[in-house]
Amino acid sequence: MKKVTTLFLKIAVILLGVPVLALCIFLVPEIADLSAELFPEFILIKVLVYIVFDGSAIPFYFALYQAFKLLHYIDKNKAFSDLSVKALKKIKYCAITISILHVLALPMFYLFAEVDDAPGVVIVGLVVPFASMVIAVFDAVLQKLLQEAIFIKSENDLTV
Repeated sequence: MKKVTTLFLKIAVILLGVPVLALCIFLVPEIADLSAELFPEFILIKVLVYIVFDGSAIPFYFALYQAFKLLHYIDKNKAFSDLSVKALKKIKYCAITISILHVLALPMFYLFAEVDDAPGVVIVGLVVPFASMVIAVFDAVLQKLLQEAIFIKSENDLTV
């Protein structure tokens, strides 16, 4: 049963990467071209779009890799180990990095909102940083719980 659920989660982790890759290949160049057309006075806006969106894909894929490793540790009955804590810590740092990159892009969303006269665009721009911070906080809680469980397990191993 455990192998089936971790296999399902491994497939889900892989499938999470596919839409982000498609967005990076197809949508980010369109957004960069659109932003260059809308704001020709900002010379580096196209580069900024690539840095923020394609740059945030790097920690995203690194976090997916760490999640895949974590599922592998669960398969090998090493879920309560320092390796799992390290993987969770790396996922937390990736989520924080993604959030920071997208917060840096909020002025760009503000400029788009000014052009379209749609203030809701700024709220849409806050979705990714907020979701990333929720993941980082949840990950920090899991990391702390896992560290405490490892400590309790090591104490129990010593008393036997």
